[in-house]
Amino acid sequence: MESPFLFFEKKVVMKIGILYSRVRKEEKMLMEAFQQRDVDVDMIDVRDAIFDLHNDAQWRSYDVFLERCISHSQAQTVLEVFESWGIPCINTAHTARVCGDKKNTSLALIKNNVPTPRVKIALTPESALAAIEEMGYPVVLKPAIGSWGRLLALVTCREAAEAIVEHKSTLGSVQHSIFYIQEYIQKAGRDIRTFVVGNETICGITRNSEHWITNTARGGIADNCPITPEINRLSLAAAQAVGGGIVAVDLMEDPQGRLLVNEVNYTMEFKNSVAPTGVDIPGKMADYVIQTANINY
Repeated sequence: MESPFLFFEKKVVMKIGILYSRVRKEEKMLMEAFQQRDVDVDMIDVRDAIFDLHNDAQWRSYDVFLERCISHSQAQTVLEVFESWGIPCINTAHTARVCGDKKNTSLALIKNNVPTPRVKIALTPESALAAIEEMGYPVVLKPAIGSWGRLLALVTCREAAEAIVEHKSTLGSVQHSIFYIQEYIQKAGRDIRTFVVGNETICGITRNSEHWITNTARGGIADNCPITPEINRLSLAAAQAVGGGIVAVDLMEDPQGRLLVNEVNYTMEFKNSVAPTGVDIPGKMADYVIQTANINY
């Protein structure tokens, strides 16, 4: 006869790892959430880890890994190694691959009929200027890989376009070698970020700012955003389009009131969103990881 305490026993003996490159407030909140659930986790600094591609024995004892790295390239590398070994990770290498490159995110959203701003991709300064002229001013130039609202440029005229494109070309880094040109959406001083855990939109915030960039990392003020049926539908559709798991979905309202999905973040920050929403975001994340670990135990 199966023990009535089997589920409890699984929770105690499960082995969970958190992959990180810096312990931020979010990682501390996650560790506390696991401790409140009597689940121990191993904190693994990927900067110190070594992955022997011919020997996965060191990692096979883990039921699941929660990826919380700051560096996209580091996260992608580790997740792809674990994926090749069949070790479960949240999020998956696929989700990281899609969300970590704005081009891939746009392609996934478009393929799955999720409304999103128009985007043009160009590979040379000359074609970038032509694409900007075709789209019409203003446009937004973004690095294909990057977060926190950094290195974004609002281009309002030909002279500004020439200067910014030349500047990006001169920098010559990988971040500036692909020109990601996005339609500018007049969004009335705010956008919406929702948090999706598994198949649930657990909460959302509005990010308000007088600046056109509304990221909280750039000074945007977070307020609670009630999850309407439309916000929930788009959030879940966007999460599914990129591969699911634990993601943050950024939405914008155009002047006609239509909601568009702007980006999807696969290693989101949430420390500024718990208080305004009243939702235990790290607790919801921990529950999802524990559920996944139990399935794989």
